[in-house]
Amino acid sequence: MKDLEDILAIARDVGWKAADILHSYYHGTVKDPDLQVQYKQSEPVTIADVTVSQYIVQRLQAAFGDEDFAYISEETYKSQLQLENSQLVWLIDPLDGTRDFIDKTGDYAIHIALIQEHRPILSVVAVPEAETIYYAIKEGGTFKETPSATVAIKLSPTKPVEDLILVVSRSHRNERLEYLLQNLPCQNQKAVGSVGCKIATILEQNADIYISLSGKSAPKDWDIAAPELILTEAGGNFTRFDGSPLQYHTGDINQWGGLLASNSNSHQLLCQEAQRILSEFDGIKKV
Repeated sequence: MKDLEDILAIARDVGWKAADILHSYYHGTVKDPDLQVQYKQSEPVTIADVTVSQYIVQRLQAAFGDEDFAYISEETYKSQLQLENSQLVWLIDPLDGTRDFIDKTGDYAIHIALIQEHRPILSVVAVPEAETIYYAIKEGGTFKETPSATVAIKLSPTKPVEDLILVVSRSHRNERLEYLLQNLPCQNQKAVGSVGCKIATILEQNADIYISLSGKSAPKDWDIAAPELILTEAGGNFTRFDGSPLQYHTGDINQWGGLLASNSNSHQLLCQEAQRILSEFDGIKKV
């Protein structure tokens, strides 16, 4: 296997070029700008999702082959049955935030993560509209790269819990999540699409917390893995409400339950509060 730094260099290049492809679809500068929106399990899929997925997988396979690596992309995972014995797995979300992409909010991202023993060891998150990629290697820190500069990102949380800002979804809301958000000790909120963009907002210190609470559906491995590593390598936290680490490539692509990402030294307190508030909500519903 190549050195992780060498793998990262290729993944970064793939991220930049994939961002260029999405950017051209977003701004209608491709030959045929029709996004051909279809729906898969009530979620939109565009020709941009499919094109970028094919591009990323083909580039990675050309670089690394199939002997040591497996590839799971949001657009193709159902056809991939050879993954059980793979030691290293690429988790790819070619377009995180498809609704925002269609609605032209600018909040869409590309996620590329490499998984070993159920944990991310390398990740790239590209945010095309910001002309930025964030990348990290396990125990190597997080970096922000733009066309003009590359800088290390290190979070230093100092805010009291009541001043923390929650970054929340424009969609994917339900009654249980609304109750939780309304009863947390921090009430400042900022709406941002795409998990990658939410975590980027935390890295840029424009927000402090992101909460995922699965209802009828749950975020998938490819939604979470790459954003998790760029946050934790910058000094943030991304855990389940019970404090346990997230696991990937476990045979279930869904990340069920409550997840909390933060740059805050109040992370453990917020996890405990979330569990208490949800127990309260469930008790009210039973009455």
